[in-house]
Amino acid sequence: MADSPDQTDAPLPDASVPDASLPDTTLADFSAAMTSGQTFTLAGRPAQATVLFFYPKDNTPGCTTENMAFRDLHEQFKAAGVEIYGISRDSLRSHESFKAKLGLPFELISDPDEAVCQAFGVMKQKKMYGKEVRGVERSTFVIDAQGRLVKEWRGVKVPGHVDEVLEFVARRG
Repeated sequence: MADSPDQTDAPLPDASVPDASLPDTTLADFSAAMTSGQTFTLAGRPAQATVLFFYPKDNTPGCTTENMAFRDLHEQFKAAGVEIYGISRDSLRSHESFKAKLGLPFELISDPDEAVCQAFGVMKQKKMYGKEVRGVERSTFVIDAQGRLVKEWRGVKVPGHVDEVLEFVARRG
């Protein structure tokens, strides 16, 4: 995203998901089902910051590594006042199994209809085994306590990424 001094809190026409296409934008509230029978709602998050990381699919090598990296640094994120949430198009059933298998201390958000993925612009055409496929581009977003998008990483490579996110949120204090 290009830098822009403009800030907006204008919701998308249906106001069900944020418009994350603008930098330093106040996002419209949205809700989505997540593990442990809970519903994620952006508004009113008690944390100083919220990290939303989008990943392609449960139980795949890169996604497993990324989730474990967030798991392993979870206490440090928590000490910095940051809540972590993973998001993919997988079902809640898949997420519950994946979360239990890895011992994840944070919730996973299910977005099977891609509403949140599309709002954050993470659905991309990719090449897989020589074929064009539509999938989630691994991306991470930091949202402050006022609901403003303050940092994003797109096209993430897993090694070192979670450390970089932690360093960013720790500096913001």
